Amino acid sequence: MATKKQDISTRIADNKKAAYNYFFEERFEAGMVLEGWEVKSLREGKVQLTDGYVVIRDGELFVIGCQINPLKSASTHVNPDSVRTKKLLLHKEQIRRLIGKIEQKGYTLVPLNLHWKAGKVKCEIALAKGKAEHDKRDTIKDREGKREVERAMKSRSR
Repeated sequence: MATKKQDISTRIADNKKAAYNYFFEERFEAGMVLEGWEVKSLREGKVQLTDGYVVIRDGELFVIGCQINPLKSASTHVNPDSVRTKKLLLHKEQIRRLIGKIEQKGYTLVPLNLHWKAGKVKCEIALAKGKAEHDKRDTIKDREGKREVERAMKSRSR
């Protein structure tokens, strides 16, 4: 059982906007096909998932919009493309099930985070349904309510 401290150290990047924009139905952990310079950049934390989304082409999953910025010390013989489309690795049965779910109206695949697992980079993706504007307002209201409660508890304990 992993402790919370270990879990935080294995995280590379989070897509914090995804929870604000979508309801998550199911979560999956997929491997990522990366080039060497991308792995080095991930170790330095030079990645942004906020604008990323997952598409299915020819029965394969690809993440688009995940930006991995190259290091300044990148090799001269490599031509780094920071917004390259990256392939995700899942079992065929899982992909088939996802295709069936995505064909339903309103569902999409969203990358949630990148993390290390046994020395490999994994991408957690979610089958998600978009939130309406009033749902987003409810999310903000709940978050602010929790903050106020925490502030009150903190000031009371002083």
